[in-house]
Formats: sequence, structure tokens, C-alpha cells
Amino acid sequence: MRMRTVVASVCVSVAALASRGGAQQVPDRAFRPPVPRPAFAEGTGPRLCLDEGHHNFHTLDNRFWAFGALARRDGYRVAPLRAAFDAAALSACDLLVISNAQPDDRPWTEYPLPTPSAFAPEEIAAVQAWVAAGHSLLLIADHMPLAGAAASLAAAFGAAFTNGFAYLANPGADGRPTVERVRDVPTTFDRADGTLRAHAIIDGRDSSERVMRIRSFTGQAFRLDGPGVEPVMVLPTGFVSLEPRIAWQFTADTPMRPVGGWLQGATRRVGRGRVGLFGEAAMFSAQIAGAERRPMGMNAPGAEENARFTLNVLHWLSGVLDP
Repeated sequence: MRMRTVVASVCVSVAALASRGGAQQVPDRAFRPPVPRPAFAEGTGPRLCLDEGHHNFHTLDNRFWAFGALARRDGYRVAPLRAAFDAAALSACDLLVISNAQPDDRPWTEYPLPTPSAFAPEEIAAVQAWVAAGHSLLLIADHMPLAGAAASLAAAFGAAFTNGFAYLANPGADGRPTVERVRDVPTTFDRADGTLRAHAIIDGRDSSERVMRIRSFTGQAFRLDGPGVEPVMVLPTGFVSLEPRIAWQFTADTPMRPVGGWLQGATRRVGRGRVGLFGEAAMFSAQIAGAERRPMGMNAPGAEENARFTLNVLHWLSGVLDP
């Protein structure tokens, strides 16, 4: 297979649309999944701050509109946080959500390697102290260069983010996966095969909130070790991390490493606080992508339980689950 064909087959994914212009990904404002049993009375829940101060690809008035709307319907008090992270700014939040922060607004193909951090060292220290004091962080960072932009903050909580693209690669007759054998297929995580691990997030408050199967959309693979770590989403056997020098530009020489068994979602208790780390962001959104207006995120085929999963993640971070 020629590399031109490979690049086409890989980059036609809906996630790749982001590299060709964010305007091709718009929020699905008609998406309204049921919330039969809100965790909190309307407007009385924890203060959920969505970071919008770090050139974030996802904001409440755009690609993370559905996330904010879902959380509000569950009773959370949702607001953007547009300030740099320090003790004063974070004092307005009980739960901080960071999704796809960026160092600046340049096109993804123009970032150097290593990708610059989206966060200053003093911001990382402030978030660490805030979490340890009893608050919660949901850190979401997608494929390259977004994983690289969040790597320093993730490392502060023991996670090693991979600045690459997580794809399924089928080995050939020689048993060796190559870039030519990468397949762009939906990534699903299932209780039945163990890729969706036993966790309070998966069980919910009762059987009506139990999650059996969710879907993500490319993203990255990461590792998280140490005390208090609980895996949630484990990448299936056969997955690799493609790590090009320039985002979306794959060649026969693009570095690759096996990441089957690595994480795309996990939690950790830190001091008196809680942290959730996820290597894919679209799964928490509901978007319409491309000229074909394809659903991407909680509204996509195979992601019917993603909205329930999203609420369960927030419930664990807020102490509603596993207090």
C-alpha cells in the first residue's frame, strides 16, 4: 500500500477534521440525552469551571456546549474560567475541567517538538496544591499536539501522556505492525472484554446507571502508575501510538510503539482530592463534523452510553460515587 493511501485512510477520521480547520467541527445543540435522576437540584451542585484561559479547543459556547448543558441539567453550576491558574482563580471552583488546552492559537501542524506546555510552572503548582486540599480535576488531552501541551500538568499527577495518535494496527504475515497496516476504526471500550475496567464510574449509583460500552475518537495513549490509581479505559491489544514530527503527517518512517494495555482513561486520589485523566476529548462532546455533518462524540453511533459515562465521571470527581 502506498503511503499516500495510508495517510488518506488514517486522516479521513473525524478527529482529523480539527487539523484542517476547527470550523468543520460545530456543536450539536439539538443533542439532549435524558438525565432521569439529577445528582443535584438545579443550580445547587458543585461549581464546575471549564478552563477557557489556555487557548482551549473546547469551550462552553462552542465544541463543549453539550458537555456544559449536560452538567447543568445534572445540577452543576457551570462557568468558564478564563484566568491563569492561581489560588485566587481556583477558589471559585470545586471541580476544574481542562479540555484540549494549547500554548497558543497556531495551527497544529506548526507546533515544534517537544510541544510547548500550555501551562506555566506556577500554574501547575497551584493546581497541585488545590487538588491536594480537597478539590477535583478532570484533565482531558487529545492526540498530538494536545497531549504534549498538557504533558507537564499530567506529569504533576504521575501520568505520562504520549504525544501521538492511538490507532489499531494489524500485523501482517511477519507479525510486525507497520504504518501501512494502521486502520482508522472506532475505538470501543467494553466491560465484556475488560477494556472498560471495574470502577465506581462504570457501576454508577445503581444498575440503571451502569455503563457497558463506550466509544472514543482516536486520542492518545498514556501511562499512570502509583498509589491510588484506578484504570477506567484500557486500549485493546493491537493498538499503536503513531508519533510523527508534524501532526497528521504520517510516512513509512513515522515512529510507532505498541500501546495495547495502556490507558485512555484513569482516576487517581491525590491528597484529599481526586483527579480524572482522559486521553480523548470528543467522547465528552457532541459535535457535527465535516461537510457530511457526521455526528462525533456522545451523539455518534456506538457512543450511546457516553453521556451516562460523562455524568458518572463527574459524579466520581464530586464524591457522589465512591465517597
